[in-house]
Amino acid sequence: MVLGGWWRAARALRAAAAGRSCRSLCAGGAPSLSYRELKDLKKTSVLHIDVRERWEIDRFGKIPESINIPLGELVEALQMDPVEFKKQYNQKMPSKSDPVVFSCLAGTRSKQALGFAMSLGFSRVQQYAGGFEDWVKHEPPERK
Repeated sequence: MVLGGWWRAARALRAAAAGRSCRSLCAGGAPSLSYRELKDLKKTSVLHIDVRERWEIDRFGKIPESINIPLGELVEALQMDPVEFKKQYNQKMPSKSDPVVFSCLAGTRSKQALGFAMSLGFSRVQQYAGGFEDWVKHEPPERK
């Protein structure tokens, strides 16, 4: 793990544990996407990461074309060797300038994920704050 990246990630984790929002971690924060905005963005090459736990995905399903990286694995995953990332998540490792969207159940964990990614230098990250709860109001989830 890169030392500078680890330090920034540790700082983000401490802030999240203390209850501070992403906006206090990241200057200006990042916009939250609506269902329609996410749906349109998914037509592009965006990487959509669902940070819910694996059991949640297994039990309730997922938003189509998203990959699952639980929040507890995210900081390490975003600093992996690209070959290892591909092997573990069956997806190309995003570069720090690639568009990435985070989601969870209802926005709390995706907001933390957004802060972690920004602290690691990812510049084109957004969150779908409505999360899985909002998505299923519009269309059914993808089941395994």
